[in-house]
Amino acid sequence: LDNLEDPYRLFRCHTIMNCVDVCPKGLNPTKAIGKIKELMFRRAV
Repeated sequence: LDNLEDPYRLFRCHTIMNCVDVCPKGLNPTKAIGKIKELMFRRAV
């Protein structure tokens, strides 16, 4: 998580979910990024 504490990494995702629509593997990157953001917030508190 330390490597993700950069404003130009994790928090560039605006949860628009365009990546989900075009993902050739049928993954949900938005959901995964959201979980990582949640971990970051919990860690900060």
